[in-house]
Amino acid sequence: MPSQTPIDQISERVNRLLVRHEELLRANQLLQQQVEALRQERDLLRLQSQAVRQRLDALIEQLPTESDDSRP
Repeated sequence: MPSQTPIDQISERVNRLLVRHEELLRANQLLQQQVEALRQERDLLRLQSQAVRQRLDALIEQLPTESDDSRP
């Protein structure tokens, strides 16, 4: 096989770079989708945490105080 000309070498390298670029674009898109999914999950967990905190605060308010315990 004859050796490649400089133009052929450059063309081959450019083609490989284009393929790699497409791969990176796809990977980036997948990562962006994962980031968005994680943001949504985080937001949901924050809301759930706030709801739990509110329920706990309400339950704590219902607990008898020490002065209530000392009453006959």
